[in-house]
Amino acid sequence: MTALAEEIARTYGTPAVVIDLDKVEANIARLQAACDAAGIANRPHIKTHKSPELARLQREAGARGITCQKLGEAEVMADGGLDDILISYNILGEEKLGRLGALQRRVRMIVAADNPVTISGLPKAAEIAGRNLEVVVECDTGRQRAGVETPAEAVELAKMIAGSKGLTFAGFMMYPPEDGWERTQRFLDTANAGLRDAGLEAPGMVSTGGSPNIPNMGKLKGSTEHRSGTSIFNDRMQVAAGVATLDDCALSVYATVVSRAGPERGILDSGSKTLTSDTGGLEGHGYILEYPAAKIAKFAEEHGFLDLSASNDRPKVGEVVRIIPNHVCVVVNMVDRLITVRGDKLIGELPVAARGKLT
Repeated sequence: MTALAEEIARTYGTPAVVIDLDKVEANIARLQAACDAAGIANRPHIKTHKSPELARLQREAGARGITCQKLGEAEVMADGGLDDILISYNILGEEKLGRLGALQRRVRMIVAADNPVTISGLPKAAEIAGRNLEVVVECDTGRQRAGVETPAEAVELAKMIAGSKGLTFAGFMMYPPEDGWERTQRFLDTANAGLRDAGLEAPGMVSTGGSPNIPNMGKLKGSTEHRSGTSIFNDRMQVAAGVATLDDCALSVYATVVSRAGPERGILDSGSKTLTSDTGGLEGHGYILEYPAAKIAKFAEEHGFLDLSASNDRPKVGEVVRIIPNHVCVVVNMVDRLITVRGDKLIGELPVAARGKLT
């Protein structure tokens, strides 16, 4: 157990979610350099860190704007001095449209839509704001999440936006599968041709996304920006995808071994309420840096069940270990604060200001 682990456990207790600011800054700089090399703008997604302070670091490093998934996140970011905010999610309902209009009065807002129902409500927000609202059409090129599935549908929605009072058609938003960039290029080229036939200008904004897609940035001719969230911290999923190393992982969960009731098993004080049940398709629920052959095999809410059968070295009761989570975004949303360090020096704590902003 390191001296830093002892200090964190003594000062804050465990489980503690800890970020290394040196690694955070290196990850921010790496993403910005990759965007610059690809000739596209960086619009990082704050759903991973949920912190205006970290978003300001990204902006100061060269990011054009930021991406939020929910209005509540965008409100927190605007309160923190951030501007040029894309909400990459359909916004529906009178309550949300009122909040969107209030935000649009304060900062530049861009919103995504993939259906006529969403688009038909957005003029209300523009009316409240007293100025036009920019709208991008979300397009699905194979991930099968949200987004229209054909270029013809994308063009029809672009025409609807352009013809709606108070709205401006701003472009297209995509989240291509890692192996789907050729298909995405065909989709975009066909959609752009459809825009020309409809008398609309080519989109000024073509936004791509995904931390696993960082190596693909610049491959889509016509793309203008990229949205990456997880890359600020990285996690076991990003390591498995080959876009990060364990040394690039800036966030770890410090957990205490609280039981060793059997020689090949143990219990951590970090269960599903800390590390979450999202495995990200990986075996086990995290990577223990001190005991890489150990496995966090299953969870109760406050118990992490250790399988030590493959590990020659085994932790003792009271030992603090460091865990790289499978999926860092959901871990951050489980806590109110992040403990900050630089290398082996404890710095302090950082509020997770947009935690729980689900609407």
